[in-house]
Amino acid sequence: MLFSFYYTEKIALFMRKSDPIYETIEDVSNSTNVDYVNAIIKEDTIIPGVNGLEVNAEKSFQKMKSFGAFNKYYLIFDQVKPEVSLEDNKDKIIMEGNASKKSVAIILSNKKEFIDYFQKNQIEASLLVTKDTLKRDSTLEQINNDSKYMKETDNLLDSLHQNKKICIVNNYNKDTCLKDRKYLVKPSLNLNRSNLANIKGKIQSGSIIFIEETAKLEDIKIVLNQINYKGLTILPLSKLILETNDNS
Repeated sequence: MLFSFYYTEKIALFMRKSDPIYETIEDVSNSTNVDYVNAIIKEDTIIPGVNGLEVNAEKSFQKMKSFGAFNKYYLIFDQVKPEVSLEDNKDKIIMEGNASKKSVAIILSNKKEFIDYFQKNQIEASLLVTKDTLKRDSTLEQINNDSKYMKETDNLLDSLHQNKKICIVNNYNKDTCLKDRKYLVKPSLNLNRSNLANIKGKIQSGSIIFIEETAKLEDIKIVLNQINYKGLTILPLSKLILETNDNS
């Protein structure tokens, strides 16, 4: 029985690989696969990498077989983890996202004027919350910023399936966040009441921009226009730092 099963599988594999669709999938794999991008580590900071993409010939074949023809749009890819990855270096502090994503992230303090503007205009942002300010119906990504009740706030976010395990690191929470294996993040740019001119020229792909409570809404609008002018997309912080390759 064992030999029979073994040889049946061998014959089935041979038949698949001799199928014209399967052969075409294998032929295009080398030109379609995407190399991973390693994370960049400098002292105690890190820029996340980006996963590579590798054609899964078996799954692609099964999907195309039902159509009876090869179609590159039905190729299925596996994510390939970088050799140097954020996932293996969570003790490092993320200062910015990978520039290849052509995106930025914006972090908001819990100021109603800012929250209302971003939600009304359907602009992505990540909102710092505590146990008392967390909202169950928020359309913004919520990031635990509760040093006193961090575990309780984590549990609340877990119940909403919103816990991204991100920590905006400071002198009070770093050790706890390290212990909890959270992603340590320190914004690369901070917008306040008086530094718009300095901030505007430094926005680039990968920037993590923190909007302080002292910032002015008109200055925030200028920053948003600058992001748009540079052709950058605004992502939630969790997506900017994630190494998943979304081009599959």
